[in-house]
Parts: sequence; C-alpha cells; structure tokens
Amino acid sequence: MRILVFGMTENPGGVESFLVNYYRHIDKNKIQWDFLCNSHNPVAYEDELVRNGGRCYHITARSDNRQKYQQELDTVFREHSKEWSAIWVNVCSLANIDYLKVAKEYGIEKRIIHSHNSQNMDNWLRGLLHKWNKRQIGKIATDFWACSEDAAKWFYSGETLKKAVVIHNAIDVERMRFDEGKSKAIRTKYGWKDKYIIGNVGRLHFQKNQSFALDIFAEYLKKNKNALLVLVGQGEDERMLKEKADKLGIKDSVYFAGVQSDIQAWLSSFDLFLFPSVFEGLGIAGLEAEVNGLPTIASKRVIPEEVKINDSFCFIDLEAGANAWSEKIEELSSVERAEYSEVKKRFVEKGYDIDTETGKLETLLMG
Repeated sequence: MRILVFGMTENPGGVESFLVNYYRHIDKNKIQWDFLCNSHNPVAYEDELVRNGGRCYHITARSDNRQKYQQELDTVFREHSKEWSAIWVNVCSLANIDYLKVAKEYGIEKRIIHSHNSQNMDNWLRGLLHKWNKRQIGKIATDFWACSEDAAKWFYSGETLKKAVVIHNAIDVERMRFDEGKSKAIRTKYGWKDKYIIGNVGRLHFQKNQSFALDIFAEYLKKNKNALLVLVGQGEDERMLKEKADKLGIKDSVYFAGVQSDIQAWLSSFDLFLFPSVFEGLGIAGLEAEVNGLPTIASKRVIPEEVKINDSFCFIDLEAGANAWSEKIEELSSVERAEYSEVKKRFVEKGYDIDTETGKLETLLMG
C-alpha cells in the first residue's frame, strides 16, 4: 500500500520531525509513503526518505506561480493517483486545501487532513482562507486528525470536530535521550565547558518567540554572568534577533547555531530548555527536550498541558514578564536532569513513545 504524504518542507521543523519519526518506524513491507513537496529544492530528510523507498514529487509553490503550480499538481495526480490508497495532508492552516480537492477529483477515497497548529501563524488573508475552508473541509476530506485537542478545535467544528482523532506527536525516545559524550564534544568544541547553557530549538519566527527569550536571558544574565543562550534554528527573524541581542548588550552571550541535524547532541549540551512560544499545536521541541531529561519552562495556556511529562517541566504566563521567567530559571538551575529509565516509562504511559504509537498510526492509515 502506498500513501501520498504532504508536509515535508526544506525546513526541518516540527511537522517534518513528526513525519520522519513515524516514517523511520513504519513497517515498509506493509505500507510505503510518497511525498508531495511544494518546492523544487530538496526537502528535509529527502535523502533518507528516498533511500528507504519513498518517492518525492516536487511541484512549484502556489505563491510562486499559481498557473505552474496547478499544472504540475494536476500532472502528478494524473500520472500517479492510481498508485495511492490515501492522501495525508499535514498542515498548520487550512488556507490551501487544493491537494485534497485534486485527490478527490482523481478518486483517492481516503483523504486525511491533519492539524498541526492551534492559531493563525500567517497573514490576515490566509487567516480568512482558513476560516472559509474550515466550513468546506467536511465535504472534501474523509478523516480529520490533529496533534492536540486545541489544534482540533482550531481546524474543525460541528461534525468534523466530533470525528477528530488526536494523533500523538510521538518521539523516538532512544534517539533523543541524553548523551554525555555528545554534550562534552559540543561544549569542548565551542569552549563552553563551564557554561550554564539555556537552549531553544525552533524556527526563528514570531510564533516561537525568541525575542522574548532574549529579554528573559538579559534578566538572567544579571544574576549569572556565566550563562549562555543557544538558539538552534533559522528563519525570518534571525537578523532582528541578532540586532536585538546587540542592543540589549548580550550578543557575546548568545549563540545562533543555525539549522542542526543532530538535535540530540545540542539538547544534551543544554542545562535548561526555554519554550516561550506564542502559540503551538503541541510542540515537539518540548517533548524532545523532556526525553533528554532537561528542566523546561514553557508558556502557560499556549503549550498544551499534555506536553508535561516530567516533573521538571514548568509553565509560566507570558504576561508574567521576563523577570519572572528569569527567576524560574534560577529556581530550576539546581534541578538534576531526569533519569532516562523514568522518562521512558512516562512517555510509554502517556502515548508519546514512537515504538508503541506506530502500530496505531498504521492501523488508521490502512483502515
């Protein structure tokens, strides 16, 4: 059975991590995924996807050339739609549901829409398109999935909300566990052996709120001159964030690591994870930090409660301000990393361990 999956982009972000985590674990003798990519550049993990039997179909982005996009989209479905038993569309907004419409036209019976966010992260026009398509989606898709209850409520209403199924953003727990060797390697390479490292992993974008992370860190640095803030990721806010770090007088204590492939290594080098997002569907980055055993501070009423797996995961209101967040960092600075055996047990119990969740996903995809 082959399934067409939409959701992989050039940026190895949360949705891409979610998909590759499951792809690595599915039984490829029973089920294989192909990937529809709205970019002619290689997407995140493309070499791995192709090496394992997946096929990537690249089309022009709708925003780049609408006519070319529609022609290429139609060509892909005209030539290959009979090979697919289902289409699974993973998105953060309903602004574009063309893939599902075309799949319906070409007779693909199982059409899954999967919500990965809980608020609008785009411009006002895409926000309006989302609201319009929210009313149409029940006639176009057949299955309605979400990464959390909040994400389901933003995408669906009425009958579609009643049908919504939460698919856990499960993690390869073993792959993200703390690795002392990798931690030492990064700290030695960058000369950070004795630093207290506060980290954040995510696209440099207003949603992830690294601007507030800089405010928090500027406050904390007054208490601990030996601290370092490491931001892993890239995005449209990078220049603004670097300028802000300079204005705050903290640029020598902030390191922009860019996109990194070995997230386990970077998490292992951190002492604390800062997660001040303005909105999230679920927040895979927070789960990965918890697997690594890191004390974590997250936005209250933004990051869903179900993300809290470890006792050292704390919530604070964004409105509490930078100083309150810096005081919480100080409070957690003496907290030990969570023990891996306990972390593994809790992830299995709460349904966030990839080994136990893959079978459930396969059943849903093949059903």
